[in-house]
Amino acid sequence: MDKTLSRFLRIALYGVLVGTALLFILPVYVMVVNSLKPLDEIRNGNLMSLPLDWTLAPWRSAWSTAQIGVQATGLKPYFINSFLLVIPAVVISTLIGALNGYILTQFKMRFAHALFAAMLFSVFIPFQIVLIPMAKTLGFLGLAGTVKGLIFVNVVYGIGFTTLFFRNYYAAFPAELIRSARMDGANFFGVLWRILLPNSAPIIVVTVIWQFTNIWNEFLFGASFSDYTSFPLTVALNNLVSSSTGVKEYNVHFAGAFIAAIPTLIVYLVSGKYFVRGLMAGSVKG
Repeated sequence: MDKTLSRFLRIALYGVLVGTALLFILPVYVMVVNSLKPLDEIRNGNLMSLPLDWTLAPWRSAWSTAQIGVQATGLKPYFINSFLLVIPAVVISTLIGALNGYILTQFKMRFAHALFAAMLFSVFIPFQIVLIPMAKTLGFLGLAGTVKGLIFVNVVYGIGFTTLFFRNYYAAFPAELIRSARMDGANFFGVLWRILLPNSAPIIVVTVIWQFTNIWNEFLFGASFSDYTSFPLTVALNNLVSSSTGVKEYNVHFAGAFIAAIPTLIVYLVSGKYFVRGLMAGSVKG
């Protein structure tokens, strides 16, 4: 290939990559820049310009004093609610997925394939279909309108995903290693805790990132099964933006949206490369 043509194609490729990156970064830029402006600057137009008068007041308002529905609490209590929801839901669903994957791949069970197919089918069930039966279940258990109820809902809905991840990862796990552990006296949970889980770091990272992102950003279950004391952050953010008690404070809305996005951004920035490696490991083993 001619060197001039090769150089042109390389420049064109880099141009496309840079343009795509800028396209994805643009919404973040708009949110950050306008969250640091006074409201009058936003009303004057030109959302792309840097602030003339830099201020952190919208961030302070979004965090602690903004009107959330009928309460001027800011997003702080609902930010805490989301962490109280996400952390146990991720841990429990990940452990159950690992246990299911272990059982489905390392034990000879009748109807194991049918059971896995049924659990896999649950991955494709839309949220809306489970609203009524889940509402009745939460009412029966006395968990309606609580953070514990949201944990239960997200664990149940996430088990299909976590089982799929771990089952595919464990499908090619060396059976000889499992047999050796059993011959050495390891019991059912001993094999899981001492052999499988310590060698499952890639798929654990994938599962944790997947579950954390999905549960943190989930809105429908939070809006359907919580009340004003147990709202997750996504519902509170919607109430902040939809509040009609006064002037639309767009700078506060931008700050609130970025506050809601910070945890998932941190997760991807810190462990994004491990997420890709875990997907590749799962694809090879699956």
